[in-house]
Amino acid sequence: MKKILHVVGARPNFMKAAAVVSAIAQLPQHFQQFLVHTGQHYDVLVSDIFFTELALPNPDVNLGVGSGSQAVQTALIMERFESVVLQYAPDMTLVYGDVNSTLAAALVCSKLQIPVGHVEAGLRSFDRTMPEEINRLLTDQISDLLFVPSIDGKDNLLKEGIEEEKIKVVGNVMIDTLVRLLPEAINRWDAGKINVHGLRPGQAYALMTLHRPSNVDDLDAFKEIMDAVSGVSRHLPVIFPVHPRTMKRLKSIHYREDNRKHLHLINPIGYLDFIVLQRNARVVITDSGGTQEETTFLGIPCLTLRENTERPITVAIGTNMLIGRDLPRLQTEIELILNGQGKRGQVPLLWDGKASHRIVQVLMNHATD
Repeated sequence: MKKILHVVGARPNFMKAAAVVSAIAQLPQHFQQFLVHTGQHYDVLVSDIFFTELALPNPDVNLGVGSGSQAVQTALIMERFESVVLQYAPDMTLVYGDVNSTLAAALVCSKLQIPVGHVEAGLRSFDRTMPEEINRLLTDQISDLLFVPSIDGKDNLLKEGIEEEKIKVVGNVMIDTLVRLLPEAINRWDAGKINVHGLRPGQAYALMTLHRPSNVDDLDAFKEIMDAVSGVSRHLPVIFPVHPRTMKRLKSIHYREDNRKHLHLINPIGYLDFIVLQRNARVVITDSGGTQEETTFLGIPCLTLRENTERPITVAIGTNMLIGRDLPRLQTEIELILNGQGKRGQVPLLWDGKASHRIVQVLMNHATD
C-alpha cells in the first residue's frame, strides 16, 4: 500500500484536491492518503466552508502559517512541513496549483528525495512579475510527475526541457469538482436556498470577483475599476462577493455604496453558491484563474481584468476575453453580451469530469514501476 500526502493551502487548492482525494478513496486497498493544510488561507469564510461543501476530510495536519510576505510565508511552510514529511514518510506528495504552499512543499520533498506530483502543471502566463508564475516554474522543474490540464501546458513543459515521460495530460481537476457538485448547487438554487441578494427571480445580473494585487493594491487603479463597474451596474446589476483583502482596499479608497444600489457587495460565499451564480450570470467579471476555467466549461462569457493569463486555452477556444485595464472596453463587451453578441466558446479536450481518475491511474502505474 502506497502513502499519498496531499498539500493544500489556499481556496483554489481545495477544489482541485477534493477531486483527487475522492478518486483515491475509491481504492483503499492500494493507497493510504493524508491531507496537510498549511493554513495559508486561514479565514473561515474562504477555508472551512470549502472543506465542508467539497466533502474534503478534516486535515490530518494543519500547519497554521497564516498570512505574511511571500518569503516569510514560504519559509514558514517549509520549516513546519519538513517534520510532517519525515513523520509520514509518503511515497508521493501531491501539490496543487501555484500558491506559496505548492512551491514550499515541493522544495521540502525534493530535498528529502520524496517524489512530487504537481497537479495543474504547465500553466504559464509568461509574466514573471506574478509570484504565482515563479511558483509554477520552480515547482514544475523539481516535480517527478506533472499532471497537465490541457495540451498547451505540455508544450510549455517540453520547451523548458522537462522530460516527456514525466508529463501526463490528464484534463482539468477543477472541472471534475464542478461536474460533481453542480447538480447539488442547481437544486439549492431551484429550492430557493441561495440568497440572490435583492435580485428578482430570473433577473439578469453580472457576477464579479477581484483580488489580485495588481488590481486591488494599486489604489488608483482599483478606484478606476470600481467606478467602471459602478457604471456597468446601472445597466446590469452586479453581485460582488468581496475577498477579505479586497474589502480592506475598499476602505482605503473610501468607497461608498451610496447611490450604487445595483452593485451588491456581499461577504465571501461558499463553492456551491458561487458555481451556480456563475452558471446563471449573463457575464462574469474576474481576475481569478479558476473562474476563467469554470465559465468556459459553463459557457458563460468571462471578462478578465488582466493583461495576460496562464490559462490561454480559455481565450483561444473558451468564453474568456482579456480586458486588462481597458475599462471602456469592459462596458462595450457587456453591451454586446446583453445584445446577444457575446463571445461563444467550446470546452477543451479532457475537461470531462474524469481527470482525477486519470491521475489515479498514473499513480497506480507509477507505484508498480
